[in-house]
Amino acid sequence: MSDENMILPQQTFHTATGEIDLTTISSPWLILYFYPKDSTSGCTTQAVGFSCILDQFKQLDAQVIGVSRDSVKTHQNFIAKQGLTIDLISDKEEVLCKYFDVIKEKNMYGKKVFGIERSTFIFHHGKLVQSYRKVKAAGHAEQILEDLKKLQQTSI
Repeated sequence: MSDENMILPQQTFHTATGEIDLTTISSPWLILYFYPKDSTSGCTTQAVGFSCILDQFKQLDAQVIGVSRDSVKTHQNFIAKQGLTIDLISDKEEVLCKYFDVIKEKNMYGKKVFGIERSTFIFHHGKLVQSYRKVKAAGHAEQILEDLKKLQQTSI
């Protein structure tokens, strides 16, 4: 599925705080970001970045949710250790990862492995309005916040 026609899948997923169906989120804006692994340096930078400015996203009626293949327990430990304020979806079966086509072949120490390509998607009322692939963790949350402000100005 191309990014232009993407809508949120109607399905329940396990998070660090319970279960969620992305189609029933009450916020008009949803920031859904995919990252490779809890408690690694880049992923921690990205999660802390979103958590630090979560109040600003909330002021813009946006919810931020991270997604990785880690377990709910690993997510809970990551949230507790880093003091994260965002929720994290456990996608161990790679349902969302495959839907958003973020599983890519990577080269790790000379070995070919498949992992999550850091990607972010902005939805408005369940429809994709912006996608980012191969993003860098540092400064990404701030960039998404600025882009969200611009998107909101053009959708008024």
